[in-house]
Amino acid sequence: MARPHVLLVTFPIQGHINPSLTFAKTLNRSGIEVTFVTSLYAQRHIVKGAGDFTNGITFVAFSDGCDDGFKLSDDQQKYMIEIRNRGSEALRNTIVACAEQGHPVTCLVYSLLLAWAAVVAREVHIPSAVLWIQPATVLNIYYHYFNGYREEISNPSDDPSWVIQLPRLPLLAKRDLPSFMLPSGGDGQYSFALPLFKEQIETLDAETKPKVLVNTFDALEPDALKAIEDYELIGIGPLIPSAFFDGKDPLDKGVGGDLFHKSDDYLQWLNSKPESSVVYVSFGSLLTLQKVQLEEIAKGLLECGQPFLWVIRVNENQEEEKDDDKLSCLDELEKIGKIVPWCSQLEVLTHPSLGCFVTHCGWNSTLESLACGVPVVAFPQWTDQTTNAKLIQDVWRTGLRVNPREDGTVESDEIKRCIGTIMDGREKSRELRENAKKWKNPARKAMQEDGSSTTNLKAFIEELGDC
Repeated sequence: MARPHVLLVTFPIQGHINPSLTFAKTLNRSGIEVTFVTSLYAQRHIVKGAGDFTNGITFVAFSDGCDDGFKLSDDQQKYMIEIRNRGSEALRNTIVACAEQGHPVTCLVYSLLLAWAAVVAREVHIPSAVLWIQPATVLNIYYHYFNGYREEISNPSDDPSWVIQLPRLPLLAKRDLPSFMLPSGGDGQYSFALPLFKEQIETLDAETKPKVLVNTFDALEPDALKAIEDYELIGIGPLIPSAFFDGKDPLDKGVGGDLFHKSDDYLQWLNSKPESSVVYVSFGSLLTLQKVQLEEIAKGLLECGQPFLWVIRVNENQEEEKDDDKLSCLDELEKIGKIVPWCSQLEVLTHPSLGCFVTHCGWNSTLESLACGVPVVAFPQWTDQTTNAKLIQDVWRTGLRVNPREDGTVESDEIKRCIGTIMDGREKSRELRENAKKWKNPARKAMQEDGSSTTNLKAFIEELGDC
């Protein structure tokens, strides 16, 4: 009997590619045939950094109209139409080709923002599942927003004491909700986003007990994974390269899909620093902070006096940096820290010199900090990051969340307060470090042979075999 064949399609940005590729490798190690579909731009970078990790995975690429890469400055409404039309055609063609070659697709799995892939699957009578790359808590919030709570959540009240209690979730203030739900986050440049989440929920609601593969694990979000009775939420994470995590594949040291070139000298620098002394600062692969915020971070780092490794991406357009763009205190910064354009985050988070992670709270970064037992300064910017910061500070208690001023800028004193509290070795510091370390073993156990995520994934694979 032919082995199951998963067609996996992912949105071509770093935060989607990383968990999707790790999931593809996990399936492949379990004997599943995997065809990985993404944009030409993403595939070029995957192939360039792949090495041998893609053995057994077939790649199919299509032009999404942005062959130099998707940027937030692009016309996002137009882009989403293009990727829908071109991606749908690519999926149909791939499904037909696989059938003609004698290895038909048995299941289509698609990542966030690509609900149209489920339509393609229905058209050709193939079961589908969504790979949810945000926490189950955020899926619950979107589900309830579009199923009875929209008016209450959208209430523009400025009452600072406003909170909402959604079924089986912690109390949420306005600042804890995904940013696209708020009046300030659903207008203008990002107005394209909320309708996509609405489409995703409507797509799932139209199915009978749809399967949602969530990059989380049972012990981390026990209530959120069971809160939607009409969906089958399946914890299959953390989706982290094996060598850093479960050890099943010691050669699997990187995702292989980095869209940026990393520096090559930061490990030597980290090796020269004392244990638990370094502050790591990174805000992900998509957003670019305003100059005023960068200056405040720089000032806060200098005032803390701790050695730091700070990721500041180079200009997207590759133009020479103007003098006005440079940090005013660059010379002082370079005396105590190191600034790099990109790095392997897991290499840093697992390094013994690391003491604290200042993060934008993207879900991949959040899971990695938990799996590595690293306390964090939660510095959220948008989308699910605000909810992740809530979970970090108030539910898992593994970090501190910054308090921005009214215009959204976080001042240097606040940055210094949060970093200092984590790094000073006093009672609160010890508490946060102990809590961070508590999650390290459950996260890793979930992906072991008898762990919850491995068991959940085996059950999903058995159903694929039945198909």
